Amino acid sequence: MKGCEAVAETAVRAGCRFFAGYPITPQNDVPEYFARRMPQVNGVFIQGESEVASANMAYGAAAAGVRSMTSSSSCGISLKSEAISWMAGANLPVVIANFQRGGPGIGTIQPAQQDYNQATKASGNGGFRMLVLSPSTLQEAVDMTWEAFELADKYSKPVLLLMDGFTGTMMEPVTLPDPLSEEEVAAIRATKTWAARGKHGGPQHKVMCGPGLDTRISQAQMNQRDAELYESWKTTEVEYEDYLTEDAEIILTAYGISGRIAKSAVNILRGEGIKAGLIRPKKVYPFPAQAYEKLPLERLRGIVCAEMSIPAQFAEDVRNVVHGRTKIVTALSSGGDILDRSTILDAARGLMK
Repeated sequence: MKGCEAVAETAVRAGCRFFAGYPITPQNDVPEYFARRMPQVNGVFIQGESEVASANMAYGAAAAGVRSMTSSSSCGISLKSEAISWMAGANLPVVIANFQRGGPGIGTIQPAQQDYNQATKASGNGGFRMLVLSPSTLQEAVDMTWEAFELADKYSKPVLLLMDGFTGTMMEPVTLPDPLSEEEVAAIRATKTWAARGKHGGPQHKVMCGPGLDTRISQAQMNQRDAELYESWKTTEVEYEDYLTEDAEIILTAYGISGRIAKSAVNILRGEGIKAGLIRPKKVYPFPAQAYEKLPLERLRGIVCAEMSIPAQFAEDVRNVVHGRTKIVTALSSGGDILDRSTILDAARGLMK
């Protein structure tokens, strides 16, 4: 399957019954797929009049208790940022997919990884955070899409699937999960007792004002509660791949599609007699600081941070964890160019000189 289609099909199988989006390259296959698929499962697909409108539609559907999703690419995600902040403030579980393209501004329609800082640090106003999952293969994209819906409901928060135009448009064989039954989908919605469902003759009159959907707490109390939640994620939600690091003298580190390229570079370097290893965050928020802290940093020749972003963004988080205890170099690409493996290899070989 194509990456965009695999994500959309998995979302449907995970019980997503509302999708709103707006066309933007390179993620147009996502709304196109939902437009065909949603009527088959009694779901709702809406092409909004704008990115802003479609994100707010997803907000409304989530407030009604429906597993909801929206997607876009880079500059389109920026337009959705206000609604995403409102989702976080209202504690609404929405899955958002970003198939990154080059920037800033309208940039290019080719793949990039230039939204890292936005995704992990400033997805909207108010200082909120989201769990951010970043697959490097289409099978991981399938698995993480399913996981994203589970995590969104678990924490009642928006969750971001951070991909790129390359993984969105390439094709690979995948194993799809068994779909939830309609009874299971209904049961999930029924657990959301906070959801706005209309009066239906019931005695409860829900009036919502102030921060979020819980009117019993103040803004400061909600901020404190969220801060404690984000801190807990650093223990409960860290996820990364650790590949051949036990005896490594050089560490390559990257996420998403760049992590896949870096892994192949590790194998080539090992074939040359260079003991290379890989750390690949699967979730880029929370950042897996412990993956780097446990390394014997003082004996390493250095770390190569690979990403499709100029200037580097992901590399700055690595630097903040390493605190100067070993040398850090970057292997970068931008402007819509896929990171060339030779760029990573040259940076790694340079550390051995």
